[in-house]
Amino acid sequence: MALPLVVASPVVASPRVVAPPTATVSPKAVASPTMALPSVVASPVVASPRVVAPPPATVSPKAVASPTMAPPVMASPTMAPPAVVASPRVVAPPTATVSPKAVASPTMALPSVVAPPTAVASPEPSPPTPAPSPPPSSSASPTTPGGLPTSSSSSSFPSSSSSSSTPPPTQGATFKVGVMGPWTCDPLLARALPEVASRLAVTRLNRDPTLNEGYWWDAVVLAEACRTPQGVTGLLNAERYATGLVGPLNPATCGAAGLLAAAWNKPLVSWACLGDGEGLDTLVTPMPEPAGVLHSVLRFFRWAHVAVLSAPQDLWREVGQGLAQDLRARGLPVTVVTTVGTEEEEAREALRRVQRADGVRVVVMCMHSVLLGGEEQRVLLEKAEDMGMTDGTYVFIPYDALTFPLPYHRVPYPVLANNTKLRLAYDAVLTVTIDSPEVTFQEALQQAKEAYEIPAYIDPTQVHPLFATIYNSIYFLAEAVEATRRTGRWVMGTSVADHARDFRMEGFCQAFSVTQEGDVTVPYVVLDTDGKSDRLWPVYGLEPGTKGLGYRGYSVHWPHGSSPGTDAGCWFESGSICNGGVDATFVLLMFLLISTLIAAGAALACFIRRRVQQAQLMKGPNKIILTMDDLTFINTQSSRRVDGSRSSLAGRSGGGDAKSLKSVAAAAAAPPDATNVAIAEGAENPKGNGHLPLLLLLFNQQGLVASVQGDWVWLKRFPGDQHGEVKPATKLAFCKLRDLRHENVNLFLGFFHDCGIFAIVSEHCSRGSLEDLLRNEDMKLDWMFKSSLLIDLIKGIRYLHHRAVVHGRLKSRNCVVDGRFVLKVTDHGYNELLEAQRVPTPTPQPQERLWTAPELLRDPALERRGSFRGDVYGIGIIMQEVICRSGPYCMLGLPPAEIIEKVLRPPPLCRPAVSADQAPLECIQLMKQCWSEQPEKRPSIDQIFEQFKGINKGRKTNIIDSMLRMLEQYSSNLEDLIRERTEELEIEKQKTDKLLTQMLPPSVAEALKMGTPVEPEYFEEVTLYFSDIVGFTTISAMSEPIEVVDLLNDLYTLFDAIIGSHDVYKVETIGDAYMVASGLPKRNGNRHAGEIANMSLDILSSVGTFKMRHMPEVPVRIRIGLHSGPCVAGVVGLTMPRYCLFGDTVNTASRMESTGLPYRIHVNARTVAILLALQEGFKLDIRGKTELKGKGVEDTYWLVGREGFTKPIPTPPDLLPGASNHGISLDEIPPERRKKLEKARPGQVLK
Repeated sequence: MALPLVVASPVVASPRVVAPPTATVSPKAVASPTMALPSVVASPVVASPRVVAPPPATVSPKAVASPTMAPPVMASPTMAPPAVVASPRVVAPPTATVSPKAVASPTMALPSVVAPPTAVASPEPSPPTPAPSPPPSSSASPTTPGGLPTSSSSSSFPSSSSSSSTPPPTQGATFKVGVMGPWTCDPLLARALPEVASRLAVTRLNRDPTLNEGYWWDAVVLAEACRTPQGVTGLLNAERYATGLVGPLNPATCGAAGLLAAAWNKPLVSWACLGDGEGLDTLVTPMPEPAGVLHSVLRFFRWAHVAVLSAPQDLWREVGQGLAQDLRARGLPVTVVTTVGTEEEEAREALRRVQRADGVRVVVMCMHSVLLGGEEQRVLLEKAEDMGMTDGTYVFIPYDALTFPLPYHRVPYPVLANNTKLRLAYDAVLTVTIDSPEVTFQEALQQAKEAYEIPAYIDPTQVHPLFATIYNSIYFLAEAVEATRRTGRWVMGTSVADHARDFRMEGFCQAFSVTQEGDVTVPYVVLDTDGKSDRLWPVYGLEPGTKGLGYRGYSVHWPHGSSPGTDAGCWFESGSICNGGVDATFVLLMFLLISTLIAAGAALACFIRRRVQQAQLMKGPNKIILTMDDLTFINTQSSRRVDGSRSSLAGRSGGGDAKSLKSVAAAAAAPPDATNVAIAEGAENPKGNGHLPLLLLLFNQQGLVASVQGDWVWLKRFPGDQHGEVKPATKLAFCKLRDLRHENVNLFLGFFHDCGIFAIVSEHCSRGSLEDLLRNEDMKLDWMFKSSLLIDLIKGIRYLHHRAVVHGRLKSRNCVVDGRFVLKVTDHGYNELLEAQRVPTPTPQPQERLWTAPELLRDPALERRGSFRGDVYGIGIIMQEVICRSGPYCMLGLPPAEIIEKVLRPPPLCRPAVSADQAPLECIQLMKQCWSEQPEKRPSIDQIFEQFKGINKGRKTNIIDSMLRMLEQYSSNLEDLIRERTEELEIEKQKTDKLLTQMLPPSVAEALKMGTPVEPEYFEEVTLYFSDIVGFTTISAMSEPIEVVDLLNDLYTLFDAIIGSHDVYKVETIGDAYMVASGLPKRNGNRHAGEIANMSLDILSSVGTFKMRHMPEVPVRIRIGLHSGPCVAGVVGLTMPRYCLFGDTVNTASRMESTGLPYRIHVNARTVAILLALQEGFKLDIRGKTELKGKGVEDTYWLVGREGFTKPIPTPPDLLPGASNHGISLDEIPPERRKKLEKARPGQVLK
């Protein structure tokens, strides 16, 4: 673990204990759990500021255990010189012992004793300048003036309030300065050599008798991350490494470091913090604020409009943002703040933004100077040269030079000499930097090098001038610390910040002075080029104590002799509002004029908008105000009929008590000429005003049916006699109501406003109000009908409540029913329209208040507005009307006024009585919940909707929808039935067609179905097939009739299956004879002979394996005869028509079969000729001369096979002498069948 520094003292219990040569650190030396761990410095003979304890020394275990320990004392005057103490490593002799419990306290602040890798101690003394001896090692009295209670590696300052008395001074404590900056991640800043600068500073401090009386100075370099988040995180470890801090360079990190330093009560010296520094109590600024210096230069040249361009790194981006905020706080308009990298496109885009900005004079470049190797600035200036921005219109000022002394005396810059474009662009640059009047930065660095104070390998021309700023900051801190020490106060962050004033010091290459108020003054100089050389020349100087610039002997060389324009001087006057040089009175007048014009324009726009809206309301598709030109009324003799039928609707407006005489359906069904309704077509009836007396007479009933462009509408008059205009609030409220569109909400169409009459125009529902429908005894209402009406009512009120609309006047008279028996809620928003039109609300009659909730009856104002719970109460009363088909409270038999009085002042609770058999119990229960006395116990409209759906079990309850659903279901069932019957008919038709095609050729069958006659057809050449069963007569005699039928059916079914694979047509079967033809009725060239021959071979092969079911042992042999020739075919007969063949070819084919032999295919010579012509490999044997009846003797042949035909063919039986070739041998007949044959042929000799 890191070990704290310990200074042992044999007589003083102090945080800094000086140990004798035999010092040994006790295990309990720092064991107190409540004290901050003090730093301990080693023996005088130890070559390190860290823990070094010689063997003989002994330290009491309680040396630092007391919480009331004395103030720190100074070290022994005989401690090692700087060259010996400078080692940053911990050196402990072999006999030194450090107890493992020395830092074991779990609550103490444990400082680290190990410096970071870049820790720098005081350097070895140079040969020509020996190191001064440290102060003597005498122990100080506890009452000597105060010193520093920290070690070189850790400091734990007491707070500013921890000591009210002046502590005694001490001598010999080490004050370690931490130098923070992005030294490891920024190559250009690394050239500032912070290790060398800090080493040089502490070496000279330790030699300076005016600054080394109280402390031995040491330094450590702390690397700062280039990324702001990591940089802020790295600050947390800085407390362990340094007593005071110099830096950091990032303004954002600097602010965090200031807050941490204030919390630690450590001094912080930084020139990077921008802003007012509020809350940074320990911050000390070692130079004038760069933003203030820049502001002085801008004020001198009267350049107010500034653009800030920064490099993309976090350090420069934060500098740019902070500088812009600081300049804005000083009253300057900073219009452009952006970043620019090393890409030319980025530079071009940034400069374009500057060009687009209004009035920019100065571009401040927050990035590394190109003179020191800054690549971003080089790209930016070269691109500005390319874009013509370096012609004197803009001035470019590098920001970084404000923080260090840039050398210019006899100093050439090769980067300007080697780059012509950059040299031309740099002519538009003014460089403001810290001046070095006596000796330049490089000369001072060379002198230190010659004095062996810095390493000999360092080239002063390659060192970044920030070296001097680091050096000056350490010296500045030392001056403030020494001033604090001399006053006798504790040396802590706040006290050092308070005493950083009223002194003068020599910096690295210039003198600094601090005023009594703490303002740092240092000379600044403004540098410029001559546009030709590579050197900078001083043109103006900013001397300490002055606000203006002093001439230095050289004039500013403006590009092309043109300087940027100037801005108004008021930009630089504190406390004044600048308007760019324009007179304030003129600005005020212009402001008033513009405000007046804007107000007048707004008023004119509102007026025009209202006129346009008024015109839109009077014309076009959004028209809502109707006049007499839009409605035409006809005075007819039947007007009383309509008046009577509409009386209930007239009464629903709140003024009449006339009873409904007839349903409105009568008026709806009547023709137009029989009512007071006329079809109005606008301009086609311009003389509608002639009916004004009738209109006024009808409106006395407060309701009227009319027609607008063919659509029937209902007009409801507003109370009052004269209405001059439709007020804007009324239009606004009506537009809101007109947008309410739902199938169960009656649609508002507009206003009727003419002749002082004002009325609402809404859709006309032909079946009148719900009250009319319930009182119409001719209308039969079952529960489905009633539930349909109630669910429509609930849906309509639910839609209104979801749109935050309270009905307020819900009653059965305000529910209308259209021609489809769909209930619609109307009169919603009526009270709101009355209030918007400022029409006094008439006092409702008692019969009009039967649907009003009790809480509304007790509050007239609330009754006019209505409430959601009040609408629910009205639904309950309407449910009673629908269920009972009677008026509200009709079963009580009391007048309306008495009912209202009882409802208003319970108990007892006055409500309608409904028997349980009039509706489902769930519906009655829901109705009672709706008229509950307490509003909060009434269900919401959504709950009513869900419960009512449950009552109807989700079924549609609209009567028309139910009827339509039934019709649709019947139609669907009828369609299914028709489809099934059609499919069955189609199947039967297919069966009939198939049977017909089996009996007749398809072409003949189609002709017969169409009723056209079938003409006989001649075929030039066909081939016919005949076959019969050998011994069929004998087989029939030995078999039962059914067995004969089974035999023929089995055999011919086999034949039918075979012919299906050949191009042949089965003509007929007669008994055992089977006749087939090919080449008809569909001609196939000369392939008919081949088709018949192939079929004959297949049939003959299948017969060889055929067995009779009743006599399987008796073989079935057939004879086959083939012949080719002409033929005539035609249909014979109308009843059971037959397709018959005629001609000599039929006879010859039959003779060929009858003269053939069993299992033989007998072929005529004509057929043989065709088969040979086909060349399909048919095998033929000549039979010889055969006598054919009616034909004579001809040569015939046997068809015995075909090449490639592999099916087995039965072997023909041998012909025995004297045996017949047309019968069956007696040996082949079974004995039992032979007996039957003998009975069938008595007297015949069977062989």
